[in-house]
Amino acid sequence: MTQYTDKVEQHGLMIAAQKWANAIAGIHSHSLSSMHYDDRPQDTEGTKCVTDIEYNCGVIKRYQGGNLIAQFGEFPPESELVDRFQKYAIN
Repeated sequence: MTQYTDKVEQHGLMIAAQKWANAIAGIHSHSLSSMHYDDRPQDTEGTKCVTDIEYNCGVIKRYQGGNLIAQFGEFPPESELVDRFQKYAIN
């Protein structure tokens, strides 16, 4: 029965990596147009404010008035996700 041990361990690692990737790393409410990732200065023109939610995997979702208006970055493919998880989350 130990022939599947590696597959079970790899699947468990993938589940942990997905959970880590979708966890929130930070929330930033602001009216700045100078964020390093920001290519949408129109979102904060004048007195407009946004809330940027950053996830552990690096994706940032931007909300305005409770609605998702932009996403910066993409969720990594599964093959890369485990590598990132092992690099940043497991010490």
